[in-house]
Parts: sequence; C-alpha cells; structure tokens
Amino acid sequence: MFVLHEHQKPRHHFDLRLEQDGVLKSWAVPKGMPTSTGESRLAVAVADHDLEHAGYTDADKSIADDGWWELDDADDRRFVFTLHGRHGVRRYALIRTGKDWLVHLTRQQPGSTAARP
Repeated sequence: MFVLHEHQKPRHHFDLRLEQDGVLKSWAVPKGMPTSTGESRLAVAVADHDLEHAGYTDADKSIADDGWWELDDADDRRFVFTLHGRHGVRRYALIRTGKDWLVHLTRQQPGSTAARP
C-alpha cells in the first residue's frame, strides 16, 4: 500500500508513505508531489511509521491519495516506482542526493512511449 498524507501544521506539506518490510517508509515532501513530467521536488526521509498509520487522519492531517505501489527498478542511489492511487497512476523516482532525496515525476508514464529519464 501507499498513502500520501497532507499536513496543515506545522506548515503545509505532504508525507509520502510506502509499505515495505512491514512498515511505512516515509518522506516529507514540502512542496507536494511533482505534477509535470521531468519535475523534481525535495523529499526528506523521516522515521518509518507503523502500518496502522496509513489510515490516520485528524484536524490537521488528511489523506490526499492512497492505493498500492509497485517497484519498477532500483539500485543503491534511486528507485523507480508506480503509484496506483484513487487519482490515477503515476510513475516516480526517488533519487538519493546525499542526506536528502528528490522525488521525480518520470518522463515515461504508464501508457506513454516517451524515453526514460
């Protein structure tokens, strides 16, 4: 499963959470997920969360999207994955930049014939 939480506090941001090895691997994405192919946004790795956290909401946190995800490709520095959510299917790459990450909306999207990034 995956979930994209939208937080209103302490300042507006999103958390991308991917289920892996019995936990939710999590990244804070201050400006939200990229919306244009080829676009990248900062993603800061945060502590893993329990699976029960996937459905958690409160007055300041809502679920922007959820569904399932599949791993398309991976190496030591990046992994490419497809999110199958309520709002559509999108392919992303998480790229390690050292301490932080970039989340990148790939040029090749499901159903497209564009070249890979």
